[in-house]
Formats: sequence, structure tokens, C-alpha cells
Amino acid sequence: MSMKCEEKFYETYRKSPEGVAFCPYRICPIGAHVDHQLGRVTGLAIDRGIHFAYSPKLNGVIELMSLQFEKRAQFHIREVSDTRREDWADYLRGVTIELAQKYTLSVGLCGIIEGSLPIGGLSSSAAVAIVYLTALCRVNRISLTPIEIINMSMRSENNYVGVNSGKLDQSCEVYSRKNHLLYLDTRDDTFELIPTAPQMKPYDITIFFSGVERTLAGSKFNMRVDECRSAAYALMAFAGMEYGKFSETYFRNVPRSVYDEYGDRLPDAWRKRAEHWYTEQERVVKGAEAWRRGDIEEYGRLSFESGRSSIGNWETGSPELKTLYDIMCCTEGIYGGRFSGAGFKGCCMALTDPDYRETISRKVTDGYLKAFPEHKDKFRVEICHSADGVEL
Repeated sequence: MSMKCEEKFYETYRKSPEGVAFCPYRICPIGAHVDHQLGRVTGLAIDRGIHFAYSPKLNGVIELMSLQFEKRAQFHIREVSDTRREDWADYLRGVTIELAQKYTLSVGLCGIIEGSLPIGGLSSSAAVAIVYLTALCRVNRISLTPIEIINMSMRSENNYVGVNSGKLDQSCEVYSRKNHLLYLDTRDDTFELIPTAPQMKPYDITIFFSGVERTLAGSKFNMRVDECRSAAYALMAFAGMEYGKFSETYFRNVPRSVYDEYGDRLPDAWRKRAEHWYTEQERVVKGAEAWRRGDIEEYGRLSFESGRSSIGNWETGSPELKTLYDIMCCTEGIYGGRFSGAGFKGCCMALTDPDYRETISRKVTDGYLKAFPEHKDKFRVEICHSADGVEL
């Protein structure tokens, strides 16, 4: 498959790239907004993602261009600025720092990055960090384990970019296998790849792009994480449980029975965050069981339920995404779905019956553009399928 990034590389450097790396995007049909509280999640990598055409630079310089963003990025492998530049390459500066803390880096690289779908909701930031990290390791002859790649990418987001995310995105993009559901416990990193049962009805992964792009760090994402910690801290105090540092407080350490007993004492916003977390954990467990049985209808129903809780209890979702979700809920042939990612802008994902491909696309497009005609030029529907995680 010829990528634009390879052509652009040749055009820029008058030679072919020495390598092309790929990292898929991910979807999380059930298990949203729980990984930063050490919850269980389910997810799939999809057959679209980030391509990176690159060659080594022996002088240690990193020189990057993106086909999605105008600004170039350039820095030296051993002299990465401690302060963010507030641009797309911050994720890559952060991951370079993480790698350099553990390994000696001597070789830089020049490269062109290309995303195959619009930005927002499919964890493109994690995919960019991972694809770049795998390339940087290759040119420096460093061999990382899957969990090292996941943790370095996550720490880059947390420590450098300033987004208090968990490891759902990175784990899906690394561990996933085609035709399997990833069932991951983010507390201890244990996971299972549940095969698609032979009796399961066929499904597409359909992505509906709202036409609204977003940035995570500027969203209410970090505030939600703080609300969860505050609620968990308060519940532990009400129950007389021992608690430590605020930054190391998670819902996962607070039993459901404590929430049931003391939840009504929490401020309304904190109670809603807790309600989402505890019910989402139940949905994840039921969802994994449904997938094991080959029951995509039940798995889809739980995904719709997850979306409803994100709107009502997590209080997220732009007007565009809520409209898309409502249309999806009453469209024949959609097993289930929700908005993807943090849910402030971006896209919705759905598990859909291939027999209804055209009618689903038409009904959702017509309904959405009737409500938001201003997004006509940017709204799009993409049919995807499950895929393997990044090649290490």
C-alpha cells in the first residue's frame, strides 16, 4: 500500500525512507473513562492508524513533519526542552525524554507522519507516540517490551503533555489482535484476548466523524480525573478506611459496598462520576462474557448503555456527539456504540451489521446533517475492521 508519507519523504529528502512504521487507532466500546482509576476495559485496534516514514540521522537530530499539521518539529535527541511547545510534537518530545531516561540514545531520525483518519476520539495521540517510539528504538537498536512501550507513552502524556490519562489507549494499540477482543485489567496489566466466537454475527466497526476536532489537554478531562479521586478519597474517609496520598487514590481501591453505603453523601457531581465508574465496571465484565458467548447484540446493548452513562453520569459529550449517539440508538442494524475517546468532540463508533451498511450510512448522515448542516464538508462515515496492534 503506497502511503502519502512515503511520497512526501521522497519529495523532501530525495531518497526513499529506510523504514515505514504503523500503529493502529483503537476503539473502546465498553470501559470508557475508567482506566485512570485502575479499572477493567475492553477494546479493539482497528485497521486504520498512523504511518511513519523515516530514516536515521546519525547526528542525533530529530526532524519531523506531519501531513495533518503545518508546523515542523526539530530538536536534538539529548537536548529536549523541558517545557512544552504546545504543538502536535509535544507527545514525541515527551516520549523521547522517557526513553532517554532509561537508555542511551545516539541516533536521531527524520520522518513524515501521516494519520489515515481525522483527529479526535480514536487515540491518535497515543498512536503517534507509539509509532515514533518504535522507530526511535529501531534506529538506536533498542528492544522494548510491550509494557515498556505502553508505560513510556502513557508517562509522556501524563508528565510532559499534562493529560492525566490511563493506559487504555496504549494497551489497545499494543496488545490487540485481529478478530479478538482485548479484556484488560489496568490495575495489574493482566489481559486476555477473547477470540470472536464462530457463531457470532458478522460486524463492521463504523466510525462517524462529527467534523469537530478536539484537544484533550484543553478539555475537561483532567477535571473529571480529579473529581474521581476526590470522590474516592471522601468515600474512604466516610468508611473509616486508611488512605494515603491524594494522587494515589483510585476508585478501584474502594469496594462497591462502600459506595452503596456512603455514595449519597457525596456532592452531586462526584456521586455521578462514581456511579459511572462502578456501573461501567459491571458492564465491562458482562461485555467480556457476552463476547465469549458470541453474543454481539448483548455486547452492543451494553456499549449503548455505556454511552448513556457517559452522557448522564460522566457529563461529557458535545451537542454534535450526543446527536450522533441518539441517531445511532434508533438506527436498525447498529448493534451498539458510543462516542469514542474523551467525548468532548471527535467521533462516535458503532458495531454494525454489514447487511445494513448503506442504510445505516444514509440514515445517520441525513439525521446528523439536518441538525448540523455546518459540518457537511467535514462529516464522514468510515467502515473499519479489527486489526493487530503495533508491530514491535
